[in-house]
Amino acid sequence: MEHVRILIAPDSFKGSATATEVAQAIAAGWGLARPHDDVRLMPMADGGEGTLDAFEVAVPAARRIRVTVQGPDERPVEASWLLLPPSPEAPAGTGVVELACTSGITLLDPLRPLTAHTFGFGQAIASALDHGVSRLLLALGGSASTDGGAGALTALGARLLDENGRQLAFGGAALNDVARVDTAGLRPLPPSGALILSDVTNPLLGPLGAAAVFGPQKGADAAELALLESGLARLAALMPADSATPGAGAAGGTGFGLLAWGARLAPGSAAVGDALGLPAAAAGADVLVTGEGRFDAQSAAGKVPAYASALAKASGARAMLVAGGIEAPTDDFAAAVSLVELAGGLEAALAEPVRWLREAGTSLASSLVE
Repeated sequence: MEHVRILIAPDSFKGSATATEVAQAIAAGWGLARPHDDVRLMPMADGGEGTLDAFEVAVPAARRIRVTVQGPDERPVEASWLLLPPSPEAPAGTGVVELACTSGITLLDPLRPLTAHTFGFGQAIASALDHGVSRLLLALGGSASTDGGAGALTALGARLLDENGRQLAFGGAALNDVARVDTAGLRPLPPSGALILSDVTNPLLGPLGAAAVFGPQKGADAAELALLESGLARLAALMPADSATPGAGAAGGTGFGLLAWGARLAPGSAAVGDALGLPAAAAGADVLVTGEGRFDAQSAAGKVPAYASALAKASGARAMLVAGGIEAPTDDFAAAVSLVELAGGLEAALAEPVRWLREAGTSLASSLVE
């Protein structure tokens, strides 16, 4: 096959390589096998870690605003949110706030499944509101806590009170004592509203909910999961949002708390992709290479590979996948490569992710034949 147009648009491989590093490594490997192809890089994100970076790449006029917030274990965290330039729908600019960099699980050691919180995320949102933005994009993912967004709402002026009228402690376990939510001091949404960028469709409660599905990743054992579930249920009974809404369980239930504030949910991959101009880029590509750290059953629920493969299908491009591990069918892709298989095991893949990403790029390029 003569030289073709290649678009490389992966998510980050969380804990191993950023989306930019992943794209660059795949491109380097591709070039070894097919040096004359026209290769374009568009690192992606789905609302989780790396969303600020993706928007910063997509919008050259974007500006980072530094802010010090209270991390998920009370220690101060030097974070930032992103100010996007004015647009017709947001004449005073848009604030992009990422939960992972303010209240994320990577900020904790050890994990604190019962007491970690989202207060810092709310502080960053408040900073964007203080700046006067017209609209908010709120990137959920990589959360350290299961507090239903209670910490963030507290930072925005809500008061969660026990039966004696005392302010609750932070964290998901404390929600078991909530008797009333006072929203009289809760800050209003910006004029053009707030959009939740989420990569999951889980409800708040139940076997597919925030505690049951994501609690173990945050260090919760069986007894702690039950405590977190009951706390979320108690909060849900007091808040004006539907706990069954797909995505309400995102980021330990922060999706639910933001819905109760009045924000709207949107698939994170599509929102980031639109900002990047990925649909137009895909329309001009012959091959679209995408990827993520683990391709599994959840990948079909709004994550980057599913979004990218749908764009490829719509434009007639070939979709190809690179993943750290592949645990779900890859029928939507013309070719797929697992780093674990290439490296001969998980430990080897994690030890040298960039090396094996290059190998994956070479492997995919070599599979492109007449």
